[in-house]
Amino acid sequence: MKVGFVGLGAMGGSMARNLASAGSLTGIYNRTTATARQFAAESGVPAFTDLASLAGACDAVVLCVSADADVLAVADGLSGGLSSGKLVVDCSTVSAETAREAARRLAPTGAAFLDCPVSGGTEGARDGTLAIMAGGDEAAFERARPLLEILGRHVHRLGPVGAGQATKATNQIMVAGINQAVSEALAFAAAQGLPLPRVIETLRNGAAASWFLTHRGPNMVAGRYPLGFKVELHCKDLEICRAMAAHNNVQLPIVEMTLHHYQRLLAETHGDEDISSLYRLKSALFEAGDRRD
Repeated sequence: MKVGFVGLGAMGGSMARNLASAGSLTGIYNRTTATARQFAAESGVPAFTDLASLAGACDAVVLCVSADADVLAVADGLSGGLSSGKLVVDCSTVSAETAREAARRLAPTGAAFLDCPVSGGTEGARDGTLAIMAGGDEAAFERARPLLEILGRHVHRLGPVGAGQATKATNQIMVAGINQAVSEALAFAAAQGLPLPRVIETLRNGAAASWFLTHRGPNMVAGRYPLGFKVELHCKDLEICRAMAAHNNVQLPIVEMTLHHYQRLLAETHGDEDISSLYRLKSALFEAGDRRD
């Protein structure tokens, strides 16, 4: 299968490199042309200057872009080069309704659309160990499976178009809650005078174990927050979750609290840091409490 890739950001760049290493990548496109030229020079994979030409040269196009409007713009740009039997695989994180709208826009071309958001952070993208949650036609999913298995270790179809994004929204709510719990608990442990590296090593082998504690807890201890998963992007994703819940006339406490905290981090110019920088606010709670003594 000849595969094209659109979007060479923190996640997409690593995913595209894995496809190139597997010999599957035919071409790339990136809105910032300098990034595309650099990738092409490093990989030998040609950079295309328009989306329709990329689509025409490929059997499948994978995209990983930042926002709902970007997904729809890319879908429109690809449509001129798509035809029956081709695949468009969207690994961005957007709303389920945006996924369904992209599928509607591409339907006249005869190409199949899959929403396939991913989880696992920049490490998972680099190592090809992402969890991939797919929505779309089952036959199209099976055709896409070989390329998805280059990108991820756990690849599952959850239902029709939109189901992948609904599952990713579920994931983002869980990540918010885990971030809240781990950052708050470690700030508490620090206030108790405990040796945090030993606390993490102990708790990661018990009932409180989580990927986040193991991989992000040490960053909190060190006071360094490399990506990861950017605060600004998780904030965008939780806004999607908020809007989806609003369709059921529901506000979700974890979503609302985390959005409130992320807005503070953004205001303090920490939006480009990993979401584990929430620890900044949690440790500040104890500092403020100590000053009241």
